[in-house]
Amino acid sequence: MDRRYLLKLAVGGFLSATSPLAAAPARDDESHVFDALLARYLMQGRDGINRVNYAHWQANDGDRRKLDGYLAALAARTPSAMTRNQAFAYWANLYNATTLKLVLDHYPIKSIRDIKSDAGFFDVKRFLGPWRTKIATVEGRQVSLDDIEHEIMRPTFRDPRVHYSINCASLGCPNLASRAWRAETLDKDLDDAARAFINHPRGVLVRADGSLRVSSIYKWFKEDFGGTDAGVIAHLRRYAAPSLSAKLLPAQSFDDDYDWGLNEVDGRA
Repeated sequence: MDRRYLLKLAVGGFLSATSPLAAAPARDDESHVFDALLARYLMQGRDGINRVNYAHWQANDGDRRKLDGYLAALAARTPSAMTRNQAFAYWANLYNATTLKLVLDHYPIKSIRDIKSDAGFFDVKRFLGPWRTKIATVEGRQVSLDDIEHEIMRPTFRDPRVHYSINCASLGCPNLASRAWRAETLDKDLDDAARAFINHPRGVLVRADGSLRVSSIYKWFKEDFGGTDAGVIAHLRRYAAPSLSAKLLPAQSFDDDYDWGLNEVDGRA
């Protein structure tokens, strides 16, 4: 798909403050539906990771239909006519709700990577997970999860906090938010999500010998976090609690790790 079209689809040139569309309030009709589903099936485990009770959700046909209805309502929206924050919240909610549906449709699985994409035969990335499958139609164009993350959100918003807003149903990922993202509180909520992840051991861990291990997100998308190890560490210190920030000060490099296990409710929850 033409990347230029995807950028235009994401948000219509960042509408000016004088635009009538920019001044219009965000439509929040469907957010309460997603809020209620998350309140019912999402819980924080003792390990600080938000986990989903996929088994109970999959068994509830009514709530699966509500998720389908929420996704249909999102698909009927027009993100290219939204303000920047409205569009950011829209795409993050679409990504997260679609990921939940994908897992529910294939559950039980051990990892989201067990779900393969139906992309073209010669696309080797189709074996790595479901991210290449066209899963939604927005303004007449089909998009995949990869399209939403890499062709829309990252290049459009150019905000490293994109990575704290979307959840890939894995234990190593920043937490799935407990409610739908909203334009009105977006900046504060993104900052809170960044702090929560960076101050959790799966995000950042300073070992007893002073060596630094971080989430592989900071390696895979280093360009979004300053482009260098020093840039990544500066980003981490911005959101780190004072005690962690002090430990990061002498760090110059890091290794990384990521847990692709499914973020499901289990005995540790």
